[in-house]
Amino acid sequence: MGNQVVSNQSVALKLWVVLARAHSSIAARAAADVARHDLTLAEFGVLEALHHKGPLLLGEVQRKVLITSGGITYVVDQLEKKGLVERRPSPQDRRACFAALTRKGKSLMKRIFPEHERAMQEALSGLDAPEQRQATELLRVLGRHAADLAGSAASSS
Repeated sequence: MGNQVVSNQSVALKLWVVLARAHSSIAARAAADVARHDLTLAEFGVLEALHHKGPLLLGEVQRKVLITSGGITYVVDQLEKKGLVERRPSPQDRRACFAALTRKGKSLMKRIFPEHERAMQEALSGLDAPEQRQATELLRVLGRHAADLAGSAASSS
């Protein structure tokens, strides 16, 4: 039984290393693709969320892009300076602010999103479509489990 525990731990650690390396390689490809347009991955993530969802409260953008609250302010500031995003006050809550694509931002995303999608398809083409669907489902289960464990640890502290 002791060997089984060590073996399972080794398998889990191996998975973590392989997952981290795969993420790093794919993220590098994504970063190189968006850098051609003078964007960071975080900036592109914000633009992509607004492109697909329309204007969003900054907190909603933050949750979709997985950036800290301070980070989202900085990224939106940078995108505003580039003329790609504008802030709009919320009519319901004076403290809240929406981020929205400008005409220039919409035009940019309409042009570059299909290119980016192709770059990501190429980066992930090491798996065929059924394998990609299977990997998506497995990683979703893994992520939810890890999130549940993190939530349990936070509530027991």
